[in-house]
Amino acid sequence: MRRSEKGNPLDLRAWLEEVRALGELKDVRGADWNLELGAISELNVKKEHNSALLFDEIAGYPKGFRVLTCSTSSPVRLSSILRLGVERTHHALVQKLRGRPAAWQAEAPNYEPVVAETGPIMENIKGDGKVDVFAFPSPFWHEKDGGRYIGTGCSVVTKDFDSDWVNVGTYRVQVHDERHVGLDMVPGKHGAIQYDKHMKAGKPFPVAIVCGADPLCYLISGIEVPFGMCEYNYIGSILKEPVLVVKGQVTGLPFPAASEIVLEGWAHPGDVRTEGPFGEFHGYYPGKAHPAPAVTVERAYYRNDPILMGSPLAKPPNDYSYSKAVMRSALLFDALLAAGVPDVQAVWAHEIGGARMFNVVSIKQRYAGHSKQAGHILNQCGVGAYMSRYSVVVDEDIDPSNLPEVMWAVATRSDPAVDIDIIQRGMGSKNDPMYVAYPYKAPFNSKAIIDACRPYDHLDEFPDVAEASRELQEKVRRKWKDLLE
Repeated sequence: MRRSEKGNPLDLRAWLEEVRALGELKDVRGADWNLELGAISELNVKKEHNSALLFDEIAGYPKGFRVLTCSTSSPVRLSSILRLGVERTHHALVQKLRGRPAAWQAEAPNYEPVVAETGPIMENIKGDGKVDVFAFPSPFWHEKDGGRYIGTGCSVVTKDFDSDWVNVGTYRVQVHDERHVGLDMVPGKHGAIQYDKHMKAGKPFPVAIVCGADPLCYLISGIEVPFGMCEYNYIGSILKEPVLVVKGQVTGLPFPAASEIVLEGWAHPGDVRTEGPFGEFHGYYPGKAHPAPAVTVERAYYRNDPILMGSPLAKPPNDYSYSKAVMRSALLFDALLAAGVPDVQAVWAHEIGGARMFNVVSIKQRYAGHSKQAGHILNQCGVGAYMSRYSVVVDEDIDPSNLPEVMWAVATRSDPAVDIDIIQRGMGSKNDPMYVAYPYKAPFNSKAIIDACRPYDHLDEFPDVAEASRELQEKVRRKWKDLLE
């Protein structure tokens, strides 16, 4: 890392000003951290036109200690976060995003983060026995959770044991007591690999938990960035300027200079505590409480009037599912084209399947077997195979993001005997809620490819659809806007 004063500090407040001006932010006062924040956020995100929610005057906490939820759950907010300009529809955002992840990854080495001497995050520093994690309004999100979680929309900064590689990952963080939090990292994830190296060497594992920053930070820390690459570089390639960071006083780990709340400390060898349960992206509690590393917090940094970023997983649509749906849809679209599938019109990785288990592609049929080809590649390509369950192919007149339209096509354009293909023992996961019912000793699951296109050999005979044309619908919507919105 270079030392400088130039770079983007990832200031959440600048982004909030932008989305407030766009009419995408609502203030909520007087809610309770105990279940109420979670229920309000959950009901809000299920609305067709939802807003980001900024909670203040939270029960039992001083005014100004705030919680933000639903930051990524609309095309306007997500396109703003990704610096893509303002997009108001799913498909426009997917098209704008196509090809970008590969370009960002290729350019990332050119955007090494830069280090500042100080930043807004240093406005308040608690240490020397004065750390109290309960000073922040960590929500108890759902009735069956294992406790309060300060880290859901967070970025956990860690460092490799035998190299300079700094990793920034999204791992859930449970509050244990005033000075200890639990850190849940799935085995094989980059943070877990770094942790295991430290434990094998008998050394404490350095951790800095960013509990609030520009949502681009936690959005990117939750995707698959290549092994050995720092997420700050990847974020810099999106911003087209380096990320400005400061270094923690205890571990020396870097975190964004304008972070809202940062907890810094160590996970010591042998210090594991019961963590969870907590919901997963598919909307279930697939596992029970289990031992996980505990972090002893030695420093708490926070801005004046700090904002805690919340993004709890729950039955979809949830706080995070929309961003996953958009990003995975773009990746699936690119994968289909790379495999040689022509005339792909649109792709949507449905939130109801956690953007993995129910995916739909619309095509303009060009030849016999085109729809089957598209369905099998959608299901089995590199970005689509993990936990894929249902892959549906529809004609170009069907919006793949509109579930009633998709299921209408399934009901009226498919014959179960010939239009549903089953793949046995496909790539699954122990995180699958159905895993408890499978007879396999390894994480397999079966997969269905549903061809819901009009039969190619009967296209000329297939009945016309009884509805107004797309052109007429748009003309009427414009003329009767007040009535139909």
